[in-house]
Amino acid sequence: MTAPVWSVDPRTGKNREHVADEAGAEEVDHVVRAAHAVRGALADRTLRSALLRAAADLLDEHAEHVVEAADAETALGPGRLSGELARTTYQLRAFAKAVDEGGFLDIRIDHADAGLTPPRPDLRRWKVPLGVVAVYSASNFPLAFSVPGGDTASALAAGCPVVVKAHPDHPATSELCAALLRRAAAETGLPEEVVAVVHGFDAGVELVRHPLVAAAGFTGSIRGGRALFDAAAARPKPIPFHGELGSLNPVLVTEAAAAERAEAIGAGLAGSLTMGVGQFCTKPGLVLVPEGEPGERLLKSLTAAVSDTEPGVMLDARMRDAFVAGVAARAQLPGVDSPVTAGAGSEHTVSAGYVTVPAAGFGDDHGLLLEECFGPVTVVVRYTDAAEALDVLGRLEGNLTATLHLAESERGADAAALLAELTPLAGRVLVDGWPTGVAVAPAQHHGGPYPATTSTSTSVGGTAVERWLRPVAYQNAPQELLPEELRDANPHGVPRLVDGVREG
Repeated sequence: MTAPVWSVDPRTGKNREHVADEAGAEEVDHVVRAAHAVRGALADRTLRSALLRAAADLLDEHAEHVVEAADAETALGPGRLSGELARTTYQLRAFAKAVDEGGFLDIRIDHADAGLTPPRPDLRRWKVPLGVVAVYSASNFPLAFSVPGGDTASALAAGCPVVVKAHPDHPATSELCAALLRRAAAETGLPEEVVAVVHGFDAGVELVRHPLVAAAGFTGSIRGGRALFDAAAARPKPIPFHGELGSLNPVLVTEAAAAERAEAIGAGLAGSLTMGVGQFCTKPGLVLVPEGEPGERLLKSLTAAVSDTEPGVMLDARMRDAFVAGVAARAQLPGVDSPVTAGAGSEHTVSAGYVTVPAAGFGDDHGLLLEECFGPVTVVVRYTDAAEALDVLGRLEGNLTATLHLAESERGADAAALLAELTPLAGRVLVDGWPTGVAVAPAQHHGGPYPATTSTSTSVGGTAVERWLRPVAYQNAPQELLPEELRDANPHGVPRLVDGVREG
């Protein structure tokens, strides 16, 4: 018997409305088969780009309703959610533009050449969609990393139907956005089945195991993501699983940087770690600060800014409880101090804070400090020299980001060496900034070594579409049998590499 799915207000912990029922195995099978059956309708790139633009237009048209629904379920606030919606519609339109241009098809043509040794046949390579993509929505981004988000947008851009497993924290928002995407499909002349939503934990497991699901994208916890990743690999026919699981996002502040602008760095750190009640996947969770007077000034600034931050509501009670317990466990470790104690605020809120520990005393019993604590808290490690700082960094696993704060005078070989030390740790390396905020841009990379992600791909930016494609090469195929993009005439003007020369 399936359980009801309720929309819950995190500000009160009370149910708001019955949104849907959890999907059983039969419903998941029906939805996936329906999506698989209409995959051919997405073959037309013109229709695909029109769908993405229509979806963006409808989300903008219904922005007030969408933001209201998301705020009621997440307590993230209209300002933050309006910005997230703008990001969501921007990336839908960005992928529409990419579909029109066709560069992501990565077309390479080598004409036959009998004069080579050995002789070369006619070869024409491009990329084709994998098939139905399962998308697992994120808790902390009810729009940009959920039903209408980057995984869905990039999969549709690739020509893949999408079945989204909605996050239980925002089911009503998920249903609303799915309805708008299906309406966009209908208005574009595409079957509504190119986008579908299912609810429930069991539905998520059934989805990744379904034989007609060709790939999956996930944003969430290490535990949940790893379980689905293992299930994807254990299938009779394993499928790609692109999971974003967890990240500590280390920050290294040099002594010269602290001496130059300690107060600004402390205030910036406070703003980054408390943004969205600390519920960003790129929140700086481990910060290396020099001992001595510059470091003390930095911590004084951090203390003042964090202390002035109002308590906030987390996405759900389970996350709130995990945050409170996680902070308490870290504060009890040997040598750890809590200048500003994070933890429970009122009945439904949490307060921000940070803990400190000397690098010299950082041992095997401090492993918990190297694990992500979801919420508004960070760990400040105080180091006396570069060797101590690098020793702590050497204990880290993969991350989404790593940040280096330098002084204006630090632009030489030593600074380059520090940047090189951070590069193996993360997929995005920042200098003199803060990692929260992931720009949607062609050059963006949002991923990193495991456990930050389970693949080397990005979930943000134009190259995110590559996750849902596979290359195919045609050898000596007659022109009239080839897709138009692979014919010599290139009627659509798609960018191609022809006999080693760029075309289009």
